[in-house]
Amino acid sequence: MKIYLKKMAVVIFGAALLLGACGEGEKKESSANGDTKKYKIGVTQIVEHPSLNAAYDGFKKALEDAGLDVEYVVQNAQNDNSANTTIATNLVNSGVDLIFANSTPSAQAVASATQEIPIVFTSVTDAVGAELVESLESPGGNVTGTIDLHPDVIPQTLKFLQEQLSAKNVGIIYNAGEQNARVQVDKIHEVVKDMDLTIVEAPVATSADVKQAVDSLIGKVDSLYIIKDNTVVSALETVTSVAFDNKLPMMVGELDSVKRGGLAAYGFSYHDLGYETGQMAVKILKGESKPSELPVQVPKKLKFVVNEDTASKIGLEIKEEWKAELSE
Repeated sequence: MKIYLKKMAVVIFGAALLLGACGEGEKKESSANGDTKKYKIGVTQIVEHPSLNAAYDGFKKALEDAGLDVEYVVQNAQNDNSANTTIATNLVNSGVDLIFANSTPSAQAVASATQEIPIVFTSVTDAVGAELVESLESPGGNVTGTIDLHPDVIPQTLKFLQEQLSAKNVGIIYNAGEQNARVQVDKIHEVVKDMDLTIVEAPVATSADVKQAVDSLIGKVDSLYIIKDNTVVSALETVTSVAFDNKLPMMVGELDSVKRGGLAAYGFSYHDLGYETGQMAVKILKGESKPSELPVQVPKKLKFVVNEDTASKIGLEIKEEWKAELSE
């Protein structure tokens, strides 16, 4: 009887070892075929508007396409600088694996809050000037991402205003407190040095100031140029209404703003930009690259889009020579 029990014990022990080995093999196979880890990603966005929202959607799609299991901790500062700083601190303390910063102020806040957690940004105009990276080619540190200013956008827009719309005095509304806005305004002044254009500025501090700012330009300008400025773009319909009433052509800095009533823009898809940022995040999360090793990316596809309905409202004929995509 004792001999029988000993033999049974040996058989059971062997079977247990075999099952354990099979289970371990299945785990290894599962790990080899796909990333089964659940990631926690912090998301910080300075304000709600279509371009930033599209960038976030693109970011999520890239991680979904990569098969990653992700929990998102999403925070929106609603254009409040104090809230923006608090969000950065909270995300750093929440134990996230990576932070997605959607805008220059958002990226600056989280970059100041941590030098350890990987950060990928998008919707940033000048990553070097904002002191987010050492250079576009070699970011250094824990931060990298994509910028939203193609080098041809501002020169092409100003050229179109002058040559196709016969503009002389161009009004710009911007938040002087936004680093990305100041960079664009400086670039505009640099470009118009060699052009017969006068720039009339109307600075604002908050979205509530936009109506007064655009009203102050009436009678002083023959056109408007709304740059990539989160404060102004979040209140774009206010500007559009005044532009329609006064038959002012309004060039805008992004394609989403064309859909919202802007006359035309040289631009690209923010969804695509966010998707590219998401692909960078995937490489970082999987341990394939460090932020310091991933060069900052610039938009690749630039196109010119005109809003037919807006052109009709301000009495402007769309010319064949513009070779533009049309949007209603």
